Amino acid sequence: MKSILVKSSFLLLALVLQSFQESPKKKSKNQPNIIYILADDLGYGDVSTFNENGKIKTPHLDQLAADGMKFTDAHTSSSVCTPTRYGIITGRYNWRSHLKRGVLGGKSEALIPNNRSTVASTLKSSGYNTAFIGKWHLGWNWTKKGKEIDFSKPVTNTPNDLGFDYAYGHCGSLDMAPYVYVENGKATAIPTETTENKDPYGFWRKGLTAPDFVHDDVTPNFFRRSIKYIEEKSNEDKPYFLYLPLPSPHTPILPTGKWKGISGLNEYADFVMMVDAYMGELLAAVKASGKEDNTLIIFTSDNGCSPRGNFKVLKEKGHNPSYTFRGHKSDIFEGGHRVPFIAKWPKIIKAGTTSNVTICTTDFMATCAKIAGKKLADNEGEDSFNMMPLFKDPESKKFKRTATIHHSINGNFAIRKGDWKLAMCAGSGGWGYPDPRKDKEVLKTLPPIQLYNLKNDIGETTNLYEKYPEKVEELKALLTKQIQDGRTTHGKVQQNDTGNMWKQLWWLDKK
Repeated sequence: MKSILVKSSFLLLALVLQSFQESPKKKSKNQPNIIYILADDLGYGDVSTFNENGKIKTPHLDQLAADGMKFTDAHTSSSVCTPTRYGIITGRYNWRSHLKRGVLGGKSEALIPNNRSTVASTLKSSGYNTAFIGKWHLGWNWTKKGKEIDFSKPVTNTPNDLGFDYAYGHCGSLDMAPYVYVENGKATAIPTETTENKDPYGFWRKGLTAPDFVHDDVTPNFFRRSIKYIEEKSNEDKPYFLYLPLPSPHTPILPTGKWKGISGLNEYADFVMMVDAYMGELLAAVKASGKEDNTLIIFTSDNGCSPRGNFKVLKEKGHNPSYTFRGHKSDIFEGGHRVPFIAKWPKIIKAGTTSNVTICTTDFMATCAKIAGKKLADNEGEDSFNMMPLFKDPESKKFKRTATIHHSINGNFAIRKGDWKLAMCAGSGGWGYPDPRKDKEVLKTLPPIQLYNLKNDIGETTNLYEKYPEKVEELKALLTKQIQDGRTTHGKVQQNDTGNMWKQLWWLDKK
């Protein structure tokens, strides 16, 4: 009798263990595929569904919004490339890393350490196939021979080390050498020539270029590969995560073939329309896969439009890439970091909905963790808030973000809470007016703090810092606390990578 009981106990234990082992597989069948497309330097006003006066036609992105949810108050964590990408991948504000201003170059070493959790590593641990195809711009470690890169040797600290099963792309922006594709840690070809383009729109810096790296074909190439990936992975039981950070419409602005001149505005507008057309092909591939209903597609931009898009020409023809907002890429003003943001997920998101809730691109990490059934540790996604409540209800009170910190190319800070925005700098903090590089005399006449009520003054024209000193102190105290706590989510206090004092935190010196 005792022997039978022991055998029964072992059998019961085996069945329990088997059920635990099988549950993730069963769960993964219900988890959505996730595709995150990040445009580069695309302004809020460049997608026609966000700009009733826009002159650039974007029918496929408009349809994506019509089939899903558009966010009118979405922000990147920075108004330039590298920092925003850091925030998307890690769910952490970029300035908590050692990069306090500016961007990385094409030869820069990896910014994200391999032991930091990412969206990709979180999803991979929950059974996802994970892929990066596109512009990385977060650094990786080329093998060096002296001071020169040895392109025949493996590349280390790549996206593969941060949770991506498959990784294909280039290191910096498309105007930053070397112009070489790297696939899973290896250069796909050795650069054999030097190229350069001095055209105002098509500009790229002089640098080594591989024979399979054709600037005009980089954007089409990334779309082709992404579509192929979608087709292949849709035949598998495991869900997939595809991160597609585009190099466009950032310089070099390279509309090709039938897209040249199609907008009637300028080459930048042509390039935006070309990107929209390729988005149409990608969306068609998702539909053809038969997995459209349970595929989450997010489309957004890494910051506002760049001056290289030629605002003067566009505005003369009635188009403003920044919509009604002040500033552009690089700036602390809304035009620098407020971006188009669209989410489509037919199984969860009601078509044709709009959310006016303030979100940040750092929120992707916590959203994916929720989808994956993962609880983030205290040192993961420190500035990321789960967006799932908004997907189900566009004005949900269950979404926990209460304040958002903005960052300019110079490393200047602003904080937004409700209708109020406090900027801890005079001028744009970037290339807009007043420009710290060119308008030093003007800046001397301006207060070092700016306070705006965005509900009444979306164009940030009237600085209210003198009229509402108590609001200045409230927001400054909140900004200081959120910087020093190493997190903005609930949890144990964390450390910023380089401590709690650096040049742009000038107001802390005044205490």
